[in-house]
Amino acid sequence: NAVVDSVALESMGFCRSSVLAGTQERWMLAMPGRGSDEVQILEMPSKTSVCTLKPEADAKPGMPMCLELWQADSNPRPLLLAGYEDGSVALWDVSERKVCSRVACHTEPVMGFDFDSQKARGVSGSAEKALAVWSLDEQQALQVCRTHELTNPGIADVKIRPDRKILATAGWDHRVRVFHWRTMKPLAVLRFHSATVHCVAFAADGLLAAGSGDQRISIWSLYPTHSDMSAPLLGPAEGREVGAHAVA
Repeated sequence: NAVVDSVALESMGFCRSSVLAGTQERWMLAMPGRGSDEVQILEMPSKTSVCTLKPEADAKPGMPMCLELWQADSNPRPLLLAGYEDGSVALWDVSERKVCSRVACHTEPVMGFDFDSQKARGVSGSAEKALAVWSLDEQQALQVCRTHELTNPGIADVKIRPDRKILATAGWDHRVRVFHWRTMKPLAVLRFHSATVHCVAFAADGLLAAGSGDQRISIWSLYPTHSDMSAPLLGPAEGREVGAHAVA
């Protein structure tokens, strides 16, 4: 566990960087730029600047809060999804340095989102009491499909499991919530932490990790990745809070 390299930031904030894997020798990194509303794209590991993405002159989205680089199967050009302080999500064409589409998802800053490139559908959370589900059409236009009301306000992070069956949210109310990705049906409330849950992450085998302000990381074994998600999942326990089974 050694640091092999580092990149100096010219900004201060809470926005996480995003990596787009290329070859073993080269990859792309998106991170907050020098300007408060800018995103810097670097080629790694050379740290060569590819471009700086600046919002349109008449747009004032505020700071970028979360970033995700990706590529469509039908298009080799890198794209960037960015969630902003004004509650909007924007799709950038990195090569053209332009915004393809922008949609207002929340009235509060976008604290976390994830995007399912196969279904061209994403989900985001904010300080509000709702998750927003949005889609990307073939004309690269973003639109909000629906919102899902939550029990308590405040979502710090959202992650879709690699098999695109379920998603998890990190809550300000100390809870991790699990939803069916296709229907957004609530499946479980995971109770273990005693402070805000700041981040969640899925492993390839389906294990879920959650990190909290209580200085603990919880590891959860949920539904097998090969299970039939159209079948009932929790039976009589559905909707009730579930305690932690394993902690690292």
